[in-house]
Amino acid sequence: MVAGESSGDLLASRLLSGLRPQLPAARIHGIGGHRMAEYGFQSHWPMEKLSVRGLFEVLAHYREIKGIQNALRDKLLADRPAAFIGVDAPDFNFGLEAQLKQAGVPTMHFISPSIWAWRGGRIKKIAKAVSHMLVVFPFEEEIYRKAGIPVTYVGYPLAEVIPMVPDSAAARAALGLPADGKVVAILPGSRMSELKYNAVAFVQAAKRLVVRDPSIRIVVPMAGEKQRNYFNELVSNAGLNDVPIELLSGRSHEAIAAADAVLVASGTATLEVALFKKPMVIAYKMMRASWEILRHMGYQPWIGLPNILAREFLVPELLQDAATPEALADALWTQLTDEALRERLHQRFTEMHHTLLRDTARESAQAVMRLIGRGV
Repeated sequence: MVAGESSGDLLASRLLSGLRPQLPAARIHGIGGHRMAEYGFQSHWPMEKLSVRGLFEVLAHYREIKGIQNALRDKLLADRPAAFIGVDAPDFNFGLEAQLKQAGVPTMHFISPSIWAWRGGRIKKIAKAVSHMLVVFPFEEEIYRKAGIPVTYVGYPLAEVIPMVPDSAAARAALGLPADGKVVAILPGSRMSELKYNAVAFVQAAKRLVVRDPSIRIVVPMAGEKQRNYFNELVSNAGLNDVPIELLSGRSHEAIAAADAVLVASGTATLEVALFKKPMVIAYKMMRASWEILRHMGYQPWIGLPNILAREFLVPELLQDAATPEALADALWTQLTDEALRERLHQRFTEMHHTLLRDTARESAQAVMRLIGRGV
């Protein structure tokens, strides 16, 4: 198995929670994180080596990443595993999966890339690489069936993990936050490249919110110590040490549950926020050259998963030059104070949660067992 970032580690752990009881003695290894390790997973390289986003950012690390891919390929071809499962990280995993499939190793990919949003031509590459695709959104099944690729809809894993009615009071108590008063969670991303481009603007927005209402509490969960140190460096260099933010080590779900509104970098975290039924502002900044290329490649007007699933702009999306501290703060203030909007979002996100709810661990584990000839 290969997972390339913290969200993939979490998704893979859900699959492993269903698979490990059926294969208690199996050696499950590759690249992954601490959540996968809880199920006896052995990682040969730190998962963070693959956690790079953006066209030019990836190029800067290309040699190292390609070296890891080649070394892992050689190891797996020598070991001849019963199956290979790539979890997200499509640019890394599809290339590896294609070589393994060609050599006769069954390959599964967990979570489809957003071919329905951009780069739809990848479906041909996927067909050459993937023996079976696991999808987490119901509309994706038809896309793969039409392309002749075996597919199973397993639901969105976190729809099971996140309660239908989150306990905000308990989350606040656990984080030492007051039961009343406004709380804003800021999620600038788990990748170092995301922090580089998002952190300062997000904290500047927080500063403006606190000026409007000094009682607002700002919590910022960090994916790890490396991210925490880099975030602190960015904030300090920008002269923002006076902004009253509270950094958390992990605990992102508690931070979201405790919040009245969330400023979140575009990615899978946006759907987590929706499952917690929280108003949000989606934002993203990246290297200018990457942005100029990517902004012309989308098929849809939305980039945030909640908006894509809703087929409308349920929540604001502020991207690149539009993601100014002033605009972010204004949009967050609306999410905090417009009660009719907050109620409508809660209703829509609850409906979305029901749509995505399946026994993902069981469904995905059964698909793996069938792939290796052990299931029915």
